[in-house]
Amino acid sequence: MRKIFGTDGVRGIANKELTAELALNIGRAAGFIFKNGASFLVGEDTRISSPMLRNAVSAGIASVGVDVVQGGIMPTPAISLLTHLMHFSSGVVVSASHNPVEYNGIKLFDADGCKLKDELEEKIEQIIEDNFNGYSMPGGDALGNVTVDATLRDKYIGYLYKKFPLNLQDFKIVVDSAFGATYYTTPAMLNACGGEVIPYNNEPDGRKINVNCGSTTPSFISSVTVKNGADIGIAHDGDGDRTIFSDEKGTIVDGDETMLIVGKHLKNKGFLANDTVVGTVMSNMGIEKAFKESGIHFVRAPVGDRYVLEEMNRQGAIIGGEQSGHIIFIKENHTGDGLVTALILLSVMKETGKPLSELRKGIVHFPQILVNVHVKRKEIIQNESVKQFIQKEQLRIEGRGRILVRSSGTEPLIRIMVEGESESEIKEIADRIRLFVEEEK
Repeated sequence: MRKIFGTDGVRGIANKELTAELALNIGRAAGFIFKNGASFLVGEDTRISSPMLRNAVSAGIASVGVDVVQGGIMPTPAISLLTHLMHFSSGVVVSASHNPVEYNGIKLFDADGCKLKDELEEKIEQIIEDNFNGYSMPGGDALGNVTVDATLRDKYIGYLYKKFPLNLQDFKIVVDSAFGATYYTTPAMLNACGGEVIPYNNEPDGRKINVNCGSTTPSFISSVTVKNGADIGIAHDGDGDRTIFSDEKGTIVDGDETMLIVGKHLKNKGFLANDTVVGTVMSNMGIEKAFKESGIHFVRAPVGDRYVLEEMNRQGAIIGGEQSGHIIFIKENHTGDGLVTALILLSVMKETGKPLSELRKGIVHFPQILVNVHVKRKEIIQNESVKQFIQKEQLRIEGRGRILVRSSGTEPLIRIMVEGESESEIKEIADRIRLFVEEEK
């Protein structure tokens, strides 16, 4: 069982679970693995703990003789993209994405801008566990150099502008940057396209990141979009790999709906590879039905962008993502990019001449209840008693709904999802499962 890496890199409460010492060791081990003569690119989100961890991981990399370029506050997808485009040997992001302020994390990308495969993460863990036995440390002038390049986020914007030279002069756009890594990049890109941009929560505030704002609090973007009479509202998470939208009427458009809108548009143009879109086990049954009615094959993957990407590669799909707004457009990047998602949705609105409310018209969701249970041991869902209880509840709605109970990959939570035709019935089922898990924990 892995001890350091989870489903999306390393996550933990900063300075308790994710310490400067651990960050140093991760940087050192990664430096040995990717020591091929090229530099590492290191970026971060706005969390108060990010500079501490960024400097620690950079020191670890430099200590084994590898140069480091620090790009400052940048969205996670910018690090992924620039690692590949600028031929870095690896990219590192210090961020805990959508998690609360007290958390932080470390994600690593390979030279292609892809998140590390399990075996490489396991190798890093093993090197640390073995206390770097068999690895010699350089000294003197063989140490790596650490430099800062403040131009990198503008290079990221410049690259996207070449890919998406949109004219958005007729669009009024509200942007909620969640006090996170997109505070500069998204408004700058949309302004470059001529849009009228109304920014919210766009100061780099490490104590407010994701607090009652951004993609995890969609009610905020809904209200300010209507308040400003905007055409669209864009809400990012703290590191910019997710985006949730609001249409001009204040209705939230989640990741599944965004994929449906874009997927239908590409299919109509003959550009949707294999007429296939990849979602996850969390995707609403109503969305699956809508894809089917549109002639699009909808495939479910486990939750987590690495699993979505694996399924996309198996299916030959170019679009895949999650209800949370984490969407991968494989022709643009190997990870979710909230700004790219926004640009693609805006291009659909511009090409069709339709408001977002009309593009999402006719989408009917099955009622869905999501409940989080805090636990000390996430392995509790493997208990035979818990499994049997869930199976018994599934039989109650067989053919009319479904139940998914899983452990969070980044927090000490058990996530319970119940979906079905009757809202009152699924609420009762979710409550019963929650109470049972709480009694077992």
